[in-house]
Amino acid sequence: MTSAGQSRTVTIGAAQLGPIGRDESREAVVVRLITLLREGAEAGCDLVVFPELALTTFFPRWFTDDIAGHDHYYETSMPSPATQPLFDEAKKLGVGFALGYAELTEDGRRFNTTVLVERDGSEVAKFRKVHIPGHEDDEPWRPFQHLERRYFEESSEGFGVWRAFGGIFGMATCNDRRWPETYREMGLQGVEMILIGYNTPIHYAPDPGQNALQGFHNHLCMQAGAYQNGTWVVGVAKGGTEEGVESLAQSAIIAPSGQIVAQAVTTGDELITAVADLDWCNHYKETLFDFARYRRPELYQRITSQKGVVAPPPESLAPNGGESS
Repeated sequence: MTSAGQSRTVTIGAAQLGPIGRDESREAVVVRLITLLREGAEAGCDLVVFPELALTTFFPRWFTDDIAGHDHYYETSMPSPATQPLFDEAKKLGVGFALGYAELTEDGRRFNTTVLVERDGSEVAKFRKVHIPGHEDDEPWRPFQHLERRYFEESSEGFGVWRAFGGIFGMATCNDRRWPETYREMGLQGVEMILIGYNTPIHYAPDPGQNALQGFHNHLCMQAGAYQNGTWVVGVAKGGTEEGVESLAQSAIIAPSGQIVAQAVTTGDELITAVADLDWCNHYKETLFDFARYRRPELYQRITSQKGVVAPPPESLAPNGGESS
């Protein structure tokens, strides 16, 4: 607990990236990351958040017959020789960071991973993406593919939180942000800031009618998650047109009130910052969303016991659509 009149603040930087070319080297990308990290240090940031898959192009847009055909995009260690300069610079500057990357484990498992690193260079935690979108098999009818379910497996580790940067921090990745359970799982652990990286193509092949709403939906789910759980949310994009595919930018830092307090205005490399008062979370955690007082978990059993939709049987509805007597 903090003493009366003392607040806990974290100066947060959301380090949006522009496109990364298919053949762009790790070393070239790390130079871009270090540039943004230094900007963050100059702005007084305690923590700089990079996007999902921040070291490479978004490779699941291409199909390979052999899943291992994309293995050169994965990291087998973190830090790696290519990323060590980022870790070294961060430690020298005293700035922590979160970095999204493709992880290939020693036993051959593939995860969409984010590592959180403290200001002293120590690793706080790794988060592996839970909700994997897209498809598993070649679908050549699409203008580009979204084969995340082919190249990554769903994590079974869930949504943890960790004490770091003077508060309680959690992580999520891209599609995780669309699911309310993501935020509530962390909210029930007292989370005060959630870090989210994303790569979101503006064209959605299964339903192009949603294309014009990508920006709205992106902010909608993160703002709702922040407000309903009394937490800061930091959403960071890799945006712009990458290998012919236009992706959403609009990185944002969102307060526990659900308000956007900083937003990127370009689709390229850009740092936005905000001073986040972690005690502001209590204005919501101890009033409207006082979970201990108001939640009714005994009435929410379907959320964990049922996966798909189970509609009521047709005979329970009267011919006019109302309930039968």
